[in-house]
Amino acid sequence: MKRIVILGAAESGVGAAVLAKKKGFDVFVTDKGKIKPHYQEMLDKYGISWEQEQHTEDLVLNADEIIKSPGIPETAPMVEKVKAAGIPIISEIEFAGRYTHAKMVCITGSNGKTTTTSLIYHIFKKAGYDVGLAGNIGRSLALQVAEEPHEYYVIELSSFQLDNMYDFRANIAVLLNITPDHLDRYHHSMQEYTDSKMRILQNQTKDDAFVYWNDDPVIARELEKYHIESRMCPFSIIRKEGMIGYIADGEYVIERPTPFNMEQEALSLTGKHNMYNSLAAGIAADLSGISNDVIRESLSDFEGVEHRLEFVCKVHGVTFINDSKATNVDACWYALESMTQPTILILGGLDKGNDYNQIKELVQQKCKGLVYLGADNRTLHAFFDLLGLPTADTHSMKDCVAACYGMAKPGDTVLLSPCCASFDLFKNMEDRGEQFKTLARNL
Repeated sequence: MKRIVILGAAESGVGAAVLAKKKGFDVFVTDKGKIKPHYQEMLDKYGISWEQEQHTEDLVLNADEIIKSPGIPETAPMVEKVKAAGIPIISEIEFAGRYTHAKMVCITGSNGKTTTTSLIYHIFKKAGYDVGLAGNIGRSLALQVAEEPHEYYVIELSSFQLDNMYDFRANIAVLLNITPDHLDRYHHSMQEYTDSKMRILQNQTKDDAFVYWNDDPVIARELEKYHIESRMCPFSIIRKEGMIGYIADGEYVIERPTPFNMEQEALSLTGKHNMYNSLAAGIAADLSGISNDVIRESLSDFEGVEHRLEFVCKVHGVTFINDSKATNVDACWYALESMTQPTILILGGLDKGNDYNQIKELVQQKCKGLVYLGADNRTLHAFFDLLGLPTADTHSMKDCVAACYGMAKPGDTVLLSPCCASFDLFKNMEDRGEQFKTLARNL
């Protein structure tokens, strides 16, 4: 019996374990940290052996294949031992893809992928398609394949997931943008990170489609290196020759395969960045045969994604916006670009090698104050204090919200768009966003 060992026992790892068990493998799950109780119960339910707070080397290195959770870096000691032993390492998505013939709509990009993935799923559900939501959001793809198979899957793919995918094929691949992110995981090499994102194209055939933002300079440069067999579906927010979708004269337009248009003002998502997301989603739906009426209705009533430019509340004339998902500088740029009121910007967290020059001009134009929120804010002070704006240094969300409220006047916006990961002070970006919302609403 072939033995599969799974490193990491959260949503991805446990889903892979259940699928492997159902397919007759000898399965062992190991996690360096504590496994959440409901995942322990699921593993026990299927009779899967597991351990926590350790990796027993003898029980790992006898595997025929390793499924690695995306959050575990390649430099983790056990991963390096697995590689030295010559044991193949794959992702949960790669494994799940072996056991389904469903159509795969896969979305990646440095920014906007959660919104775009959620919007595509919303359109497919409204169209009555048998569809699952998976990847970075939704339930594990492997668990759905094991327990609740669908005809379509809409999958958000991070660079970490793409790294360990080899034979998996996206029927529709959506690439939104490539800007610096997670460079700490890629030897601080933008090219390594870019190569990871471009893996979404691997294995595509002439029967597949590649939807991409035409005006992204990194994508444009990379496409010159590739021979692409799939149907090219570029989009832009301005009308250009060869674009399959664009915005022109206040109209949202898709030219093919089925011509479609609607008023830009009718789109539920606002801001320049959301024009890209809405175009990508509409094109993916059009390529999948969804009717114009359903696409139009879905683009009009989509409610957006939690922690992404999410309106929280208005307190004594001060608006609070939760953009905790903005874990890189480019995401913060899009958030600032959409601000229409004087803004107090919350920055900080675990810096991934950020270059803040990208937002310097927008900070000067849009912001009336900066509040730093992190365990160590020295990098923020070194860059932003020179701009001459009022600043506050905080190390908890309670102090941060209080500092923002003290700095704000009626008509101002407090924007949590931190540019950084959350793990220095919070469990994750969701925890950061939830604390912000709770404290703002309690003012």
